[in-house]
Amino acid sequence: MERHDIATITAGYQERIRRLALFDPLTDLERKREKDENGKLIDMKGLGLLTLLFFFEQKVMRHYKTGVKQLAVFIQEVTAEQYQLQASDYSRLASSLIDNFRPGTGVKRTYSFYNWETGQDEQLEYSILKTNNFNPTTNEQFYTLDDDGLELVFATKEFYSEFQLSINQLMLRKQLERGEFNGALRQVNEMRVAVESIDERMLALKQEIQRSIVSEETFDRYKELLNDSYSRLQREDDEFKELRQFVKETKDRLYAKDIHRKEQKTYDLILTITRELEAVHYDHSRLLEQTLSLKNTTLITAQESLYYTGIEAFNFDHEITSHIISVPLPLETMKGVLHPFLKVEEERTWSPLTLFADQNIVEDQQADQTTTMPEAESDEEIDARAKALRKLYKKLMEELLSVLSKMREIRLSAFFDYLTETNQAQLYASRSFYEFWLILHQRSPITRGDMEHDEDGKSLLTEALYILGDNRLVITEEKAILNRYKRYSIQEMVIRLEES
Repeated sequence: MERHDIATITAGYQERIRRLALFDPLTDLERKREKDENGKLIDMKGLGLLTLLFFFEQKVMRHYKTGVKQLAVFIQEVTAEQYQLQASDYSRLASSLIDNFRPGTGVKRTYSFYNWETGQDEQLEYSILKTNNFNPTTNEQFYTLDDDGLELVFATKEFYSEFQLSINQLMLRKQLERGEFNGALRQVNEMRVAVESIDERMLALKQEIQRSIVSEETFDRYKELLNDSYSRLQREDDEFKELRQFVKETKDRLYAKDIHRKEQKTYDLILTITRELEAVHYDHSRLLEQTLSLKNTTLITAQESLYYTGIEAFNFDHEITSHIISVPLPLETMKGVLHPFLKVEEERTWSPLTLFADQNIVEDQQADQTTTMPEAESDEEIDARAKALRKLYKKLMEELLSVLSKMREIRLSAFFDYLTETNQAQLYASRSFYEFWLILHQRSPITRGDMEHDEDGKSLLTEALYILGDNRLVITEEKAILNRYKRYSIQEMVIRLEES
């Protein structure tokens, strides 16, 4: 009889149960038997879903003061033709719905289940609504959707929340193509909510990484998660850039048709969409930087912390000394055990051949020499040296752009070859040449306005960056080491010219 791989089948069982548990509040509402004045049964489950959509709408529209009173007004509007209810009934239903999603005690909802992956009884906590603000004057408590509530709303549209932003981007493009500017503005607002949700998850992930990495396996899992998140954010960022260009072209096309005079409201909508999309793209760019920071700093710091924790937990007496003394080991094995803890062998020898080595001949001088401190450079010398560096950096940038005008990407080794072929090999014989590439790589991606200025309004790269125009340079390093001049070496780099 064929045996099944139980571990593979039950992997991630807790996460699947958590997604199912989010629907539990709606199931509880379905059991409630509320009736209107005519004895008609009220669809409490449907009102529960409408309540979630109402709070989602309020979040999209940035209405943060939403409580029982506002929900009661919404229920009255949506059920006016369906049920016969009194004014007090709407407030009672609104309070019942909010208490169902967020218990009055403030304690999160729980869901008990048997975890078939671990073989233990476990309990999940989740929160659909959370408190947002409080008005002490009117004694009103306001609420907003929590992360689990957002996930429940997204789940009812049959796609994962991770891809919510990408789907909104696709829908925005379609609506702009059809001229549905009201719907397009709503899509931009939903994109902003999705970006805020990702931002909150990033903060929680950072804290989780710092708290939960206890082994190399955990480190690898978080590393893979961050790589996936960074790749998805990069794709979304590229789509944002294309959307900005598409919106700009749409605005220019409407302006050319005098829509701004004929249909002022339509043109105002496209201007609002442009402004809001810029703000959402800016917030999304910050997410990209945060994810890169998590990869390069937080994750590595957690790994180093794990390493030093292991070093501190290492007991030399217990792990090494007691093992050697208590367990008789052969001489060959003993050498292997002790070898990592012994110093490198040192042997001081003298060769007769040193007699024939170059001798340091010092001429006897009768006059006494007084030791003096070297004089500091004058302001004129400093200015002259800075001017020479600016001239050199401008020359290098001109040569680089000359090559990149024919191709959008070049390796540093190929640039070396270009300088050699054009009889300019003396450029990479100076230290300033290598400092130029180190500065560019450190500031990559670099544009004309990225460098800080000195007191005189110029930096060493001012003239070089001026001729860069509206383009930007993206420089990434590789493992290979270039040594075209005997005194200096530098890592291989890939230089790519992009349009801003």
